[in-house]
Amino acid sequence: MIQNLALPRRHSKNRSGVNLIRTGSMIIAAILIVSILAPWLSRWSPTEIDFAAFLTGPTASHLLGTDGNGMDIWSRIVHGARLDLGIGLTSVLFSVVIGGTFGGVVGYLGGWIEAVAMRITDIMQAFPPFILALTVSAMFGRDFIHLIFAIGLVYMPAYIRLMRSEIRTVRERAFIEAAECAGNSTTRLLFRHLFPNAMRPLLVIAPLNCGWAMLTLAGLSFLGLGVPIPQAEWGAMISAGAVDVVGGRWWTSVFPGTALFITVLGFNLIGEGLLERTNLRQ
Repeated sequence: MIQNLALPRRHSKNRSGVNLIRTGSMIIAAILIVSILAPWLSRWSPTEIDFAAFLTGPTASHLLGTDGNGMDIWSRIVHGARLDLGIGLTSVLFSVVIGGTFGGVVGYLGGWIEAVAMRITDIMQAFPPFILALTVSAMFGRDFIHLIFAIGLVYMPAYIRLMRSEIRTVRERAFIEAAECAGNSTTRLLFRHLFPNAMRPLLVIAPLNCGWAMLTLAGLSFLGLGVPIPQAEWGAMISAGAVDVVGGRWWTSVFPGTALFITVLGFNLIGEGLLERTNLRQ
């Protein structure tokens, strides 16, 4: 009787997760489509200057107005989606691949290698994530590769710890012992048996980190350590328009801020839905 009462609750939880995933996926799919079709969705180039329109509000010619340099806000938002999504997704992919592989190897090997790796991870996690990204970005520069590295490095410790924990759990299962007895090499055990069965938690939290990675990029750009001007990037647009808000020219920062908010919301909905579906939430 108790089990029958628990089933509707679990079913409702899974259904809620599906709805969250579906809603978030629709949002991200829409942003991706807009970014791909950016050249055809705006008559202006993202760096083109309209000398007859500086800091003008939304008009028929400029749907979302122009900024202090006479550039079209709408064009810069739709083109900036490519950059923000590209850096955000690539940096998280970098964290998952490098952090997951490293965490899996040290979790399998154990011993002093694992102890040293975990102490290094503890040191990295002792710093606030944004401060660590800020430091790395300031040290290595603001080009795309270094930004991906700086943001990816921030989230790597979480994947290292999570994969290490999963590998230590999976390696105790009977099929791993059978694979070891069959004479499989360490590399084959890791990449053929252990990693595929330990990746699910990493893939569940990756969408959440995509949203945080985009916020980190926007924060770096806001402080002048992200994407250099005149590249179209939402954080840099918010930073450039912050002063204009005081003068009542709200559109220069509100619209790119809204685009960032909607995109991060989409990733968070996907992540929350996956947490509900996989029952990883405590």
